[in-house]
Amino acid sequence: MQSLTLNGMSWRRSFSLVVGLGMMGASLLTINHFFAANFGSVSGSVCDISAFINCGSSTYSPLSEVYGVPLGFFGLMVGGLVVLGALFPSVELERTNAAISALNALGVVGLASYSLFVWKSLCLYCSIYWLFSLVSFGLFWAYGVGRGEAGSRTRFLRPSLKHVAAFGVVVLAGAFGMQRLHAAKLELQVANYFALPAVHQPSILSPYWSVRSTAKFEDAPIHVVEYGDFLCGDCRYLFTQIEKLKEEFKGKINVAFQFFPFETKCNTVVNKTLHPFACQVAWIAAHDTSRFAQIHDEIFTNFMAAKHDSAWRAGLARRYGAESALTDTALQGVVERIMDTGREYAPTSATDSRGIHATPTMILNGRMVVGTLPYEQLRAIFQALVHEKAGQGRTFIESWVP
Repeated sequence: MQSLTLNGMSWRRSFSLVVGLGMMGASLLTINHFFAANFGSVSGSVCDISAFINCGSSTYSPLSEVYGVPLGFFGLMVGGLVVLGALFPSVELERTNAAISALNALGVVGLASYSLFVWKSLCLYCSIYWLFSLVSFGLFWAYGVGRGEAGSRTRFLRPSLKHVAAFGVVVLAGAFGMQRLHAAKLELQVANYFALPAVHQPSILSPYWSVRSTAKFEDAPIHVVEYGDFLCGDCRYLFTQIEKLKEEFKGKINVAFQFFPFETKCNTVVNKTLHPFACQVAWIAAHDTSRFAQIHDEIFTNFMAAKHDSAWRAGLARRYGAESALTDTALQGVVERIMDTGREYAPTSATDSRGIHATPTMILNGRMVVGTLPYEQLRAIFQALVHEKAGQGRTFIESWVP
């Protein structure tokens, strides 16, 4: 009988074992990045190589998790099943692995296509998993049980029901545990926010406010200094959060946008360019203080066009009469002075001594938050700040965290 795993420790079986371990390793990297991005800082991650190869778009996509369970967990389970099939082979397990590998390959092709054509970027860790997954499917296709037999076209539709049931139970149990871990980390991070040390406001507070509720910045119960980049996927994610929160906390939020384009063309605080044309977009946005909030929202609402379409950026400048901003050295000097305030803070990375060098970085009511937070967590912190301003304390937090 032709088989991938049943004929002794052949090169095919050994290769399948290596591929399964590769799937597990890549999945663990994506899970780690998911939690680091949502509950810590991922600045300097090897996954963030360039504007095209970075994990930001996938990490903050709605597709990155299923009810709090990172998508990488399911990849880990599939890879583990491939390893199990190579170590303890049986006809039933190989047929089950073949069926799951086919479904997994379809999912991989769909995610890769979405990443390329919608996000227009690739997650390095995801790509490694996708590659191993397709190789695994190829092995089952070329050497799996039933190859060349009558009815071989349907061999990927004949899994063992008892193996599928057992796999489903393990996946559900593991997913429940992962969901509880996600909830526990979220609750811990809410408490951790209030344990952060106090930091000073920048020496130059940007006059460009994306949300304004009071004339004086600190008078709002929630006041945010956002070091942001218009072409940063994580900043786009924060924008979507603020859009919802500014309605719920209407009249209670001020957000000052502290320009921090991740492009060495205009920002000397950073040491590499991750977002080409980010300086150009920042200059256009800075042209008219009175219309900044409007242009800020338009850029983030049309994020992919702003990032990849030069004609759209030129049209943006025309619509707001900001063509001169691209050559206005005085205006560019204002933007540069705002950016340079990033040097005033203690290093946010052990590998870089220049202070702020990740976007978004928020000075939220005098505490620094590097990166983004889950929506529920940010909402809970905002509510805590409102209660604190009103002298009501923070005991409500426990009931806010799911």
